[in-house]
Amino acid sequence: MGTCYPERKLPVRFWVLAALCATLPDADVFGFALGFRYDDMLGHRGLTHSLLFALILGFLIVILFFSRVKKLTKAWWMLVAFFFIATASHGFLDALTDGGRGVAFFAPFHNERYFFPWRPIEVSPLGLGRFLSSRGLEVMLSEFVWIWIPCALLALAAYCFRKRLRSKNT
Repeated sequence: MGTCYPERKLPVRFWVLAALCATLPDADVFGFALGFRYDDMLGHRGLTHSLLFALILGFLIVILFFSRVKKLTKAWWMLVAFFFIATASHGFLDALTDGGRGVAFFAPFHNERYFFPWRPIEVSPLGLGRFLSSRGLEVMLSEFVWIWIPCALLALAAYCFRKRLRSKNT
């Protein structure tokens, strides 16, 4: 996703924070050890997968790590939007999986879980042992087909688009 961001040269912290935003929603799995059940608001695919969480995290990332960007400018809002989308993308991808109990997009206001009608991605098993099995290999292949290949094509398209823009401007 970062390759589609309009800035050409981005600091390392941008890339690290983008990766963090894309993975942070799954920190909710630690809730199992704290006694939260899957369907609880703080359970798996609950609050941390919500659009509100993604929005708040987007604002916090920009406020804390991009303080040199003038507040409320176009550049500032673009960063907020980017980190919001990077975080929300996790829930959207989970809603495309074929298992689990859905995603609480509207938590904390509503804990109902949702899936998209089309669910081509194999759901990842919870637990390292089960992930490092033949089932984990199926999941990785599914993610390669439905996530990594489309992302690579998107990155290639962004690269070609930028290259074309540069050649027009020179």
